[in-house]
Amino acid sequence: MDYIRAIERQQIREDLPPVKVGDNVKVHYRIKEGDRERIQVFQGDVIRMSGGSSRETFTVRKISFGVGVERTFPLHSPKIAKLEVLRHGHVRRAKLYFLRNKVGKAARLREVR
Repeated sequence: MDYIRAIERQQIREDLPPVKVGDNVKVHYRIKEGDRERIQVFQGDVIRMSGGSSRETFTVRKISFGVGVERTFPLHSPKIAKLEVLRHGHVRRAKLYFLRNKVGKAARLREVR
């Protein structure tokens, strides 16, 4: 069991900023298309954090052309080129699934001062 913990400890990235539920983030994600690689930016609110250690994931939700899009990223993945926290939202829950039913200005989170 200590071997597994040792391997997981090596995979944890220290260069990423702390991310919490309610934060508005920009995820710069590496995408491989054929033999080329490009970086795609996905910006939205973190609605869920799940798992722990090197298996930790977070789900980001954004509205694109009137349609809600959610994407789950592994937090310690080498495919994440950069992670920027733009705003910290004031939330009182661990999972923000209620945002799925909100549209427009109602889907915004109050910012932490």
